[in-house]
Amino acid sequence: MEKIKFMSEEMNEEVDFYVLEQTKVGGVSYILVTDSEEDDAECLILKDTSGESQSESVYEIVEDDVELSAVLKVFEELLEDVEIER
Repeated sequence: MEKIKFMSEEMNEEVDFYVLEQTKVGGVSYILVTDSEEDDAECLILKDTSGESQSESVYEIVEDDVELSAVLKVFEELLEDVEIER
């Protein structure tokens, strides 16, 4: 599992996440991340909101319920052996 660092603008500090899976839906990149390698970890779906001209990716937590449900279904299909509870 790949570990990546994010800079939290709210807390102005680095936060580590583990990438479980990534996908593209409608031309938009999404990643499913978790805060721990343990079995019962919290996970988030992050959306790449950076422009094509930006050198670094900018990710935001998906909060829209319709978008979240749609992308969650895609990740559940990709990760058949992982149970994601909402």
